[in-house]
This record gives sequence, C-alpha cells and structure tokens, in this order.
Amino acid sequence: MFRILKWLIFIVILGAIGLTAYAYVGPYFGVDFTPPKVEIRKPVVLDAE
Repeated sequence: MFRILKWLIFIVILGAIGLTAYAYVGPYFGVDFTPPKVEIRKPVVLDAE
C-alpha cells in the first residue's frame, strides 16, 4: 500500500513540475496563454422598487 501511495505522490509532484515548466517555457514555442479580448455588453434589468 505504501508503494502505491509513494508512486502516486511522485507522479503528482512530477505533473506539477511539468505544468509549471510548460507555463514558463510555452510562450517561447509559440503557445499563447492570453485570453481573447472581446467586449461583451448585456442589458441588466433591476427589479428594485
């Protein structure tokens, strides 16, 4: 049981390191993480008396 837990923790830590590295190195390889800038306007009706 301890072996499975140890491997699971190892895989989670390795995944976190990989995701962090991808976030920092991704823009050098052409990956764009910025959200699209689109203005959205919706009318709001307030029912206050």
